[in-house]
Amino acid sequence: MEGFVTAIEPQPRRGGKRVNVFLDDRYALSLPLELADSVKKITSASDRAANLTRQLLTFSRRQIMQQRVLDLNGLIQNVARVLERTLGEQVSLRIESASQLPAIRADASMIEQIVMNLALNARDAMPAGGELAIHTSVVDIDEARRRQNPEARPGRFVCLTVADTGCGMDDQTVARIFEPFFTTKEVGKGTGLGLATVYGITKLHHGWIEVATKVKQGTTFRIFLPATPNAPELPAESDFVETSVRGGNETVLVVEDEPELRLLARQILECYGYRVLEAATGAAALKLWPQHSQEIDLLLTDVVMPEGVNGWELAEQLRGQRPDLKVICTTGYSMDLVNRKQEFPDGFKFLQKPFRPRTLALVVRQSLDE
Repeated sequence: MEGFVTAIEPQPRRGGKRVNVFLDDRYALSLPLELADSVKKITSASDRAANLTRQLLTFSRRQIMQQRVLDLNGLIQNVARVLERTLGEQVSLRIESASQLPAIRADASMIEQIVMNLALNARDAMPAGGELAIHTSVVDIDEARRRQNPEARPGRFVCLTVADTGCGMDDQTVARIFEPFFTTKEVGKGTGLGLATVYGITKLHHGWIEVATKVKQGTTFRIFLPATPNAPELPAESDFVETSVRGGNETVLVVEDEPELRLLARQILECYGYRVLEAATGAAALKLWPQHSQEIDLLLTDVVMPEGVNGWELAEQLRGQRPDLKVICTTGYSMDLVNRKQEFPDGFKFLQKPFRPRTLALVVRQSLDE
């Protein structure tokens, strides 16, 4: 199946050229030429909306954390591959990674958000070009250093530094930069949530931020995150790594009450080689389970569903019979979900809607391989 691309054909029109609009390395829409550009714009707008939602959830501390032991240096190298294109030709990127850097326990996607948000802010602060420097270090905070910053505390910390040579900020601006919706950018150029998100993520990880800036001389952000003596886990592939996602031939049970979303998930997984079983509700999945219980390798379920059996209850019942069953829970957002599960038991993963086809395939493969 490697390299195979599935094209979803809309109703054909008479005549006219058709093109494939690729949503990832395998999944494409075959569209009339006159619609292709519109679909690309819709996809881009959807990505921006999803990112804004993630920022709002993170700032309000409603984002669900999936923490593991991470190598920060490796994560930054992954993000840098995208940054080199995003920053533009006028901004040079310099990365300095400390050797023997301790690991951190963190949510990888959230730390990626920190790096991306700070880097994009730096780019906007250097409209005529400049240098963006990202480097890592290990810092031991003693009592004297702690007294210099009320948010600091003694211990060993990993420090992520993001510095630019841009326009800098005055004292009045610095005093407000972490306020939600505060921005100095033109209308339509920023939401005012980028730095608020960085602050929220840092606090969720029990860290703090230090800022040094001078007008016309640039800005430096230092993010301090607790170090852990544990060795980093095998790196799960980041969404920023643009290599092909490996498919498989395992069986996935998809439980989703929205027919269009259920069809979409099935098409995505089948084009990656998986065998797919479907159920519209948790109750329907329980009826389907007995005859396929030994075949199903992974449960992909929405959390909020009708007919009295939600995704959590379904997963717990099936895991009670098959403790080795892998589970991916999906939802747009649910207060019940957040209140009940802050961290997931082994074998559980969470995937927030909306997601790209490649992201679904990536999380499915990761879950099956763990």
